[in-house]
Amino acid sequence: MFYKCRMCHTHLAKFDDLMSKTFHCRRGKAYLYSSVVNVIVGDYEQRMMTTGMHVVADIYCIHCNQNVGWRYETAYEESQKYKEGKFILERGRIDGGCEHQHIPAGADIAN
Repeated sequence: MFYKCRMCHTHLAKFDDLMSKTFHCRRGKAYLYSSVVNVIVGDYEQRMMTTGMHVVADIYCIHCNQNVGWRYETAYEESQKYKEGKFILERGRIDGGCEHQHIPAGADIAN
């Protein structure tokens, strides 16, 4: 199963790479992934988020150039370090996956 760009249906992530469905963005729900494909990574910038200051870069679909989420580069708080190198895809900008499968509680916390 794949998650795809809602606009052009380019594959962005495998279901197996989904780590958590408990994230949020300005436009609603967002999912955390260990890896994504077919994206262009924009410029890195410091951004204040609900969990503190992070260095992130927006990511764009390689085919249609829609902003589909962001990549975490640096987390300044120790409790947020598990996000480094991970990706957020905004739920409203992707289609697909397997919505009926359950992600265990705490899956967004890497050890």
